[in-house]
Amino acid sequence: MSDEIKETQEAQNGASENEELTAIKTQLEEQQTANATLKGAMDAAIAERDAKLTELKTALSEAKQSSEALTTSLKEARDQAVTKYLTMVKALNPAIPESMIAGETIAEIDLSIEKGKALVSSVKQSLESEAAAAKVPAGAPTRGAISLEGMSPKEKIAYGIQQKGGVVA
Repeated sequence: MSDEIKETQEAQNGASENEELTAIKTQLEEQQTANATLKGAMDAAIAERDAKLTELKTALSEAKQSSEALTTSLKEARDQAVTKYLTMVKALNPAIPESMIAGETIAEIDLSIEKGKALVSSVKQSLESEAAAAKVPAGAPTRGAISLEGMSPKEKIAYGIQQKGGVVA
């Protein structure tokens, strides 16, 4: 009987093993199907990402070109405005030498104007102080006595005779 039990157990074990193998095969097939579905979804997501990336690269390239064109246009407009401002400033400040008014930006031009005004003011004050020191009164100078210092005795006698209305020979 023990042989029969062994055979029965072996038969049961074999049947049990076959069921387990079948279950494992089924599970493996399900896993493979899930993996294939997941791989397909991943491939689709990657393709979609690549398409979006290409689209974004194109948009970025267009934005860069547009930005460069706009920057160039703005620089040209700024240069024209600065040139017009420089011309206007030179015309409005005739007291400042034109060679002193210069600059690449409006701020630099304004700074050169301030320096020019300071220089003109300094020169003006200097000239005024020189003019005041060398000021000659209007009209004839006042008459005063001639200084007798430094005259020889003969010159002093001649001067005295002349003052009395006499003629000096």
